[in-house]
Amino acid sequence: MQAKNVIRRLVEKALYLRQLTPDIENEINYELSRLGYVSDAEYEALELLMCEMDEGRIELVSSF
Repeated sequence: MQAKNVIRRLVEKALYLRQLTPDIENEINYELSRLGYVSDAEYEALELLMCEMDEGRIELVSSF
C-alpha cells in the first residue's frame, strides 16, 4: 500500500467486506503507531468506520 492514506484504504477494505477483521485492525493500529499522527482524511475515515460499527453495519470479527 502507498504510504499516504494507508489507514483510509484499510477502512475502505473493512467497509467493502462489512467486517473489521483482526488483520485489518492490526494494520490500522500499526500505521497509527508508525505515523504518530492522523491526517484529516484518515481521521474522517476512522470516524466513519466507528459510526458504521455503532450502527451495526460493520461486524467486528474475532480471531477465533
